[in-house]
Amino acid sequence: MDLRQYVDDIHRQLLVAADAGGDDARALAERLVAPLDAAIRLTLQDALAAAADEITCELAPGSVELRLRGRDPEFVVTPPPVDTAVDDVPGGAAPGPVEPDDGAMSRINLRLSDHLKARVEQAAGAEGLSVNSWLVRAATAALERTGPGPRREHRSSHGSQRYTGWAR
Repeated sequence: MDLRQYVDDIHRQLLVAADAGGDDARALAERLVAPLDAAIRLTLQDALAAAADEITCELAPGSVELRLRGRDPEFVVTPPPVDTAVDDVPGGAAPGPVEPDDGAMSRINLRLSDHLKARVEQAAGAEGLSVNSWLVRAATAALERTGPGPRREHRSSHGSQRYTGWAR
C-alpha cells in the first residue's frame, strides 16, 4: 500500500490552511512539510496496525497482519480454516468448531505462569500472530482434536478432590 498519496494530501491541506494566514504562515507551512513526512507516515501506519488488530479479532482464528516492505505497509491475510461440509464427510459428521460460532465475541481473563506466558509470546511471534490470535487458534485446534463432549478424568478414590480458583 503506497502511503505517498495520503501523505501528499495532508501536505496539500496544510498548505491550503496556511494560505489563510498569509505569506509568513505559508512559508512556515512549507518548511514544516518535510519534517512532518515521517510523523504522518508513522501515524498512518499506527492506524493501519490498529485496524488490522480489530479485523483480526473479528476474523479469529484467521488473522490480518501489517508488514512493512521498504517504506510501504502491506496487509497479509490468513483466512480461518475452511470447515468441511456435512455432505463431504463419511457418516455425515463435520469437523470444525465444537460449538456454532454466532460471531459474538467474549473476553476472558487468563492467568499463566511467567514461563508459560513467555513461551506463548514466543510461539505467537514465531508465527507472526498476536498472542490473542495464537491462543484462539490453539484453543480451536485443541477442541477439534478432542471432538465434542467433555472428557472425563479418572480419579483415584484414595485422594481427595481439591478445588482452587475464584468466582463471583
